[in-house]
Amino acid sequence: MPGGADDRHLLRALELARRAWGDTHPNPMVGAVLEEGGCVVAEGWHARAGEAHAEVAALRALGRAPAPGAVLHVTLEPCSTHGRTPPCVDAVLRAGIRRVVIGTLDPNPAHAGRGVDLLRAAGAEVRVAEGAAEAACRRLNVLFNHWITRRRALVCLKVGRDAAGRTTPLPGARWITGEAARADVMRWRRLFPAIAVGAGTALADNPRLTARLPEGETCPWRLVIDPSGRLHGADRLAVLSDAHLARTRVAFDPSRAPSGYPAWLASRGVTAWPLPSEGFLPAVFARATAEGWVGVLVEAGAGLGQALLREGLVDHGLIYTAGEGQGDACATAWLPDPLPMEDVESVVLGSDRGDFGRWVSAKTSV
Repeated sequence: MPGGADDRHLLRALELARRAWGDTHPNPMVGAVLEEGGCVVAEGWHARAGEAHAEVAALRALGRAPAPGAVLHVTLEPCSTHGRTPPCVDAVLRAGIRRVVIGTLDPNPAHAGRGVDLLRAAGAEVRVAEGAAEAACRRLNVLFNHWITRRRALVCLKVGRDAAGRTTPLPGARWITGEAARADVMRWRRLFPAIAVGAGTALADNPRLTARLPEGETCPWRLVIDPSGRLHGADRLAVLSDAHLARTRVAFDPSRAPSGYPAWLASRGVTAWPLPSEGFLPAVFARATAEGWVGVLVEAGAGLGQALLREGLVDHGLIYTAGEGQGDACATAWLPDPLPMEDVESVVLGSDRGDFGRWVSAKTSV
């Protein structure tokens, strides 16, 4: 039964997977739907690393043995190796499931297709989705996919601009884009484990760098990239004075920053990252990788943004273009035109547009 009901159940499984938006790192988000005779009888999703995977959660929710002919729909190929939990392939087969619909394959080259092969070898029918359903399941886990294949943090450049490409707001204004676009930024902040800004943005905008959504506020890891120690003495900044100081990091170059900078940061309860002048920006993201951050959303101004692009450090772009908002006429556009992005997801946000996609010119390693 290709397409049709299969894809509808996969789309429901995607909705379930998104309930764990931002909570599963370094694991992927996964949802599962168990269907009997055309009716959904159980659902599950992976809530966070170390807890039950989606397939097992759905089987537990059922509370009994699946009926003959039951079909499992899962957004990602069932795992086939032992990690914090046993292989889901084993659980599926023990439950007697003999038809499995998979949204997309495991992105790890060492595992891709292995779960499918094991299921088929045990006599199960397996269908892997194609087209829009497969693309949606794959895109859901862009951070995990990058982490598992590249073994480093994904660097995403977030920029708001006007229709002329200018990224500096009008004098006296704080934003170029509208409320809907700003709300979408909060959604992405909730997904990324770390948010970064340059020292100029920190000083000019005093951002909190938290995700503020209707269900509440969460604080990711916060990183200020400040090679010359410009924040020294700016003790009223939110990232240096609020309740989330333990989640704040400041990257700086000891040869350029004031000699007392590390001690001053420590007195604020902030962790300093002293990094070498040579290859400073690549070292920032190498350190982010070492910290286990699967992705960093960089909300960059022109200076940091251009530096990241020059060094080929951008993996993905999250670009908001205002339909009505105007930038400062004295500012210049600095983003490439057209944007060098592939596999782009676009969304209309009031009068603005948001584009998220792979940045083609990025290096493959740092």
